[in-house]
Amino acid sequence: MTKRIINNYEEFAALLGQEIGISDYITITQDQINKFADATMDHQWIHIDPERAAVESPFNKTIAHGYLTLSMLTYLWFSIVDIRNVKMVVNYGLDKLRFNQPVVVDSRIRSRVTLESINNLRGIAKVQVKIVVEIEGIKKPAYDCLATFLYHFE
Repeated sequence: MTKRIINNYEEFAALLGQEIGISDYITITQDQINKFADATMDHQWIHIDPERAAVESPFNKTIAHGYLTLSMLTYLWFSIVDIRNVKMVVNYGLDKLRFNQPVVVDSRIRSRVTLESINNLRGIAKVQVKIVVEIEGIKKPAYDCLATFLYHFE
């Protein structure tokens, strides 16, 4: 996939209200889920026990932690854009986060991103993007949210 190149505030602002891009799909594996469980000490069986999940889970498979899929947000965003001439980027916050659909193991997810707002705060671009994380073959998205980033352009 070709990334959208953004060189400055003006080029960013020109995208207001538009879809910026769609990422490639990435697969969520059991190994990722297990490592996330270890990192966060969240070892619920629905995430880490494939045999039990096959019998007891309504999904018949393990599911990714919602926060694992959320932690992929930055990777998915930066796979869509190449924002140049930036000294620093800060993850500023999330609003209206809703986990809508579990991501079962070995599902493929991607993000669809639209620029909701952009403001110039004395040379710092405060950018809010709507991110919808889709699951391949599933109508309902895994989650959607408004993510805010601060871009310190040179």
